[in-house]
Order: sequence, then structure tokens, then C-alpha cells
Amino acid sequence: MKEQLTIDILQSMLPYLNQGQSKQLQVVLDKVLLAYDVVISEGADTEDNLNYVEMFISAKRIEGCSEKTIKYYESTILAMLDSLDKCVRYISTDDIRGYLTEYHHKKGSSKVTIDNIRRILSSFFTWLEDEDYIIKSPVRRIRKIKTGSSVKETYTDEEIEAMRDHCNTIRDLAIIELLASTGMRIGEMILLNRSDIDFNERECVVLGKGNKERIVYFDARTKIHLQKYLASRKDDNPSLFVSLNKPNHRVTISGIESRLRKLGKVLGISKVHPHKFRRTLATMAIDKGMPIEQLQQLLGHKRIDTTLQYAMVKQSNVKIAHRKYIG
Repeated sequence: MKEQLTIDILQSMLPYLNQGQSKQLQVVLDKVLLAYDVVISEGADTEDNLNYVEMFISAKRIEGCSEKTIKYYESTILAMLDSLDKCVRYISTDDIRGYLTEYHHKKGSSKVTIDNIRRILSSFFTWLEDEDYIIKSPVRRIRKIKTGSSVKETYTDEEIEAMRDHCNTIRDLAIIELLASTGMRIGEMILLNRSDIDFNERECVVLGKGNKERIVYFDARTKIHLQKYLASRKDDNPSLFVSLNKPNHRVTISGIESRLRKLGKVLGISKVHPHKFRRTLATMAIDKGMPIEQLQQLLGHKRIDTTLQYAMVKQSNVKIAHRKYIG
């Protein structure tokens, strides 16, 4: 109780004291409060926490975060607050470490998931610190969790050809061609309208993360299949891709993922999903000598480190390069 009272007083004095003065005030409060019993009224913590979360989410929305990202942030933070059942002003580093450890054991989550939670909580508490709602972020001393690195799979040329040959509809074939030739995100593809496609230049404008527009390019084969698909349409929906059955709504991410999983199961191809086309394109581009800066722009990455994570160099080419330059 005394510790919480000290924190509240120090928090209130933040705008008026420098770091040295704040430390001295804490020493004085610790000595003075030894002679007193402190009782803190309950009931306001939950409401305060919800207000803090609401303000943080509003700040993220203003920064341009997508609604999907915002919902993930909100659910992650609320789950932590519900588990700890403490006002954010009193949450300590040990509380966060304990929460992450318990979450890992209970859920059996991967280290990548736990580090994502740590990163979100760090963003939340750092914002509270910057806005002077708390003295110091309790996540500051929790370092990034080492997740290790693994070479993620890409499609082989044979696998992509097999998927092309076994598509049951012209729409699905057009989707595969567009994903394979542009490397766009599935979330970007489902938002495309017919009017976004420039067949003359073989390009289209997509709305990426952070509501940022960029141009992506497709090849001649994709152009042909897209034109065939659009020519076969009888509806007046402006969406580029729509459901196969009436009333022909815009396709969804889950719908496309489901179709690709079924196709992969029929062909015996493991882990068939839309994002794998993006990784395959990045790897192929690097493999053929595309400058990493140009690939970064093509994929719409803010940081080049992200692009490098997508671009997995083929081991066979490493062997050839070794023989050429070293052996």
C-alpha cells in the first residue's frame, strides 16, 4: 500500500521534478511513511485501465495502424490487464515477466508469439511513460526474446505449375497468377477493384500496411488470365475478385485461404497459403540478382531488414557461389 502511495505521489510530481529530485522525494517518502498505516480505496483500477487502453488505441489509430492491428493490440493488452488485475501504475517488471512465462506454459505458444506479446506490451507501457501516466515502463528491462531463425519454405516451379494445372475455376487461376507474379499481400489483393488494374502498363495500385499506396506489377500471363476471368463475369460488382455464387460478394481472406488449402491437399503440397507466394517471389528475385532496395519497394516494406527475412537464398546457389569465388 505504501509503495503504491509513493508511486502515485511521484507520478503526480513528474511534470515538476527532474530525475534527481524525484529520487530524493522517493527517499523522503519511504522514511516518512514508515510511521503510518496506509489504506487505499479500491474500485477505480479497472476503470482507469480501460481509459488508458482506450487512449492508447486512439493514438495508434491516429498513427494509421490498420483495424486488424488495432484489434490485436487491444485484445493482447486487455488479456494482460485481466490476468494481472492491477492498475497499470503499479504493474512491475516481475509482473510482466511472470505473465509472459505463465502465458507460454498455459498456451504452449511459440517464442515468436511470446515476443510479439512483449513487443505490444512494450509499446503500450512506453506510450504511458511518454505521456507521463506512469513513471517508467516495466517492460523496459525485458529484452527481446530469442526466437531463432528457420528457413521458411517457398514453392518450387513444379508446385506452382501443378496448382495452375489443377485449378477448377478461371477465377482461382487468376488469383494464383496475380499472387505469384506480384508478391502482394492477400489483404491487399482482396481490396482491389476492377478499376485499379491497368492492363496496358500491367500494373495496379494496392493499399498496403499503414494505408500506404504502392504500385505492383504483373506479367503477361497474369494479364491474359485476369482478362479472361473478368470477361466471364456476369455481375456488376466493382471488386476484382468475387465469390463464385450469387450474389457474388467480394472475396474474403479466409475464403481464399480455404481454397488454396484444399488445392494443396489434393496435390500433396504442404503448407499452401497465400503468403507463401510472396516469400517465393522475394526469394526468386534475390536469386536472379534483383537489388534488395528495389525488392523492398516492390514488397512495400518499411525496413529493409523485413525484406531480408523474406528473401531466402537457395542453398544450391550458395554452393555455386562458393565454387566460383572461393573453391
